[in-house]
Amino acid sequence: MAVTSMANSSIRDFKKFNSMSAFINLGFPVSYLVIAGGGGSATDNSTGQSSGAGAGGYRSSVVGEDSGGGASAEDALLLTKGAYALTVGAGGAAGASDGSDSVFASITSLGGGRGAAVSGSGAGDGGSGGGAGLSGTAGDGTAGQGFSGASIAGNDGGGGGGASAAGSTTSGGAGVASEITGSSVTRAAGGDSGGLVGAGTPGADNTGDGATGTNLNNGGHAGGSGVVIFTLPVQATATFSGGVTQTSAVLGANRVYTVTATSTTDETVTIS
Repeated sequence: MAVTSMANSSIRDFKKFNSMSAFINLGFPVSYLVIAGGGGSATDNSTGQSSGAGAGGYRSSVVGEDSGGGASAEDALLLTKGAYALTVGAGGAAGASDGSDSVFASITSLGGGRGAAVSGSGAGDGGSGGGAGLSGTAGDGTAGQGFSGASIAGNDGGGGGGASAAGSTTSGGAGVASEITGSSVTRAAGGDSGGLVGAGTPGADNTGDGATGTNLNNGGHAGGSGVVIFTLPVQATATFSGGVTQTSAVLGANRVYTVTATSTTDETVTIS
């Protein structure tokens, strides 16, 4: 006689068990987008306009998309059950401070370089580099994360480096677009010079954008804070430490987690 049912079990449950066992033993495949805080721009002075700041470092493993600095997507992570480091980098403060690093597990993106005052030499290196002052060189970007800032033209300031292009003599370098959340968003652009934008603006929150420079009689601006976005199969669970601000949404077979702030550099996500 043919067996048509199994008490307390089923082929479906057997397959589900085997699938979960594979995840537990081999690890969960994780795509990520890790962007550091953008650099801040300098306070201007009587001689000219300050330069734009560099974007925060941009690292991505999303298939078919780019990482920063002209690099292709990195390999996805394979994370087993356990706790992993998690930090969202703050934007650099107004007055020319570098942005802070963002961290997810083994991935670190470097903060964007500060933009210099025209009369100064203090452009910062970073994920992307800040625009130069008259007496110094532009900040360098980091391979696989972003591009360098620009030298200046006259007293107008130079543009900060972006994730997908170097700064020009007045404009910040472009950012990179990603659809990891289901819609296309461009992040990690370099700041324009004060000679191009006048009073200027800070970098937007959770973009990693570098601050723009400023023109005469205006203070510098803060860089945009970074963001960490990652995906996990819906079978997995992510639990965050108390200082993490995040949201999540299901997209196909994955849940997408968007982490917008961490209160300390000791926060974690535990995967189970």
